[in-house]
Amino acid sequence: MTGGPLPAHAEVVIVGAGVAGLVAADLLHRRGVDVLVLEAAGRVGGRTMVETTPLGSAVDLGGQWVGEGHHRFEDLADELGLTRFPMHSPKAPGIFDDGDRIGVASAPTLLANLFVVGLDLASRGPVPDRWRATPLRRWVHRLPSARARSLVEAIVATICCSGTDELSVAAFLHLVRHQGGLVTMMKSAGGAQDSLLIEGAGAIALRLAERLGDRVRLGATVTTIASSDPGVTVTTPAGGVTAAKAIVTVPPPGAARIAFSPALPESRIRLQRTTRMGTVYKALAVYDTPFWRDRSDAELIELDEPACAVFDSSPPDGPGHLTVLVGGAAARRIGDAPAADRRDLMLRRLAAHFGDRVLHPVSWHEKAWHHDPFVDGGYAVLPRMGTGEGFYPVEHTPTGDVHWAGSETAAEHAGYIEGAIESAHRVVAEIA
Repeated sequence: MTGGPLPAHAEVVIVGAGVAGLVAADLLHRRGVDVLVLEAAGRVGGRTMVETTPLGSAVDLGGQWVGEGHHRFEDLADELGLTRFPMHSPKAPGIFDDGDRIGVASAPTLLANLFVVGLDLASRGPVPDRWRATPLRRWVHRLPSARARSLVEAIVATICCSGTDELSVAAFLHLVRHQGGLVTMMKSAGGAQDSLLIEGAGAIALRLAERLGDRVRLGATVTTIASSDPGVTVTTPAGGVTAAKAIVTVPPPGAARIAFSPALPESRIRLQRTTRMGTVYKALAVYDTPFWRDRSDAELIELDEPACAVFDSSPPDGPGHLTVLVGGAAARRIGDAPAADRRDLMLRRLAAHFGDRVLHPVSWHEKAWHHDPFVDGGYAVLPRMGTGEGFYPVEHTPTGDVHWAGSETAAEHAGYIEGAIESAHRVVAEIA
């Protein structure tokens, strides 16, 4: 990884050093292709980001889970020498509202579960166009229980990083269909949050970038991609690079910052305008040991404002890691608050369940992804209300010598790290 002068030419230029871009670059490089990765940020990883704690453990501030069926992710982690382990999970998370634990057999939980099953079934059938302009909240608010409504709202905010008022029924059902079903998306053991990497999922990007060396350039903001016959010229403030092909891996809203010559097809421009990034705030508290296990399991959903999901993401031999996720409008509110207030609020929320020892972590790590100027949010792209664009898999037909990748374009597990890897294999096959 380096800054410095750009080469005048490469066979393939890749825009974005997230997982999709780096996997594509690595696959091409191993085929003998002269590849160059241009990344606007000062780091690699995109929507993955790993930090090392004072205790030497790794914590992921971005994408982190290896889900059931994420075989490409598993294979890549193994190939890079990373160590998988199953997350410590109970059979079902605890659900709390206003200090009360809501039982799994309680009326609100049963109502919410029936509603979730109904959504799962609806995602498998035809989705009428009229549902594109129907907010999911309109359906949720048919539930006769306030607690059941709050639970469904919290689930959607956690898995989609969006409020039900800004997510259409059609968008939600398409998302569920292409992410393996709502039940799988919600589950830990045997579901989308099944396993973790001791070194952190963010280590994938770091190790690939290390292997690629100076073929990855940081702080290289792509401003223009001009197509000629044949090939492209990719321009940054540091200069231009000619190439036979370009691969754009940044999501459609981010790609809107790039000027294309000639202009992109109207369908591609419309996709950039009618999609947005989700909103998520993530925090991790680190302790010498996972002491809370002497008292209870840590996996829970808290319905009090701001609603959040908590996971025990501790590695097998310690230390103790508690992961907190807040999605949608609540993530915007907490992410916009002063840092000290955020930490105090979230730690006090945890202390209500695990005792005052939680108030004194060895270290505290957090990321409000809507404040990241190079990502603008997470976990993935979502369609705006009323639109038909941006449903998974997002349109990715090549535009001349410009090809498109990224997790949202994946036919399998779109929106996950697995989807980013799948998209990289697909785009490399297109070019090869």
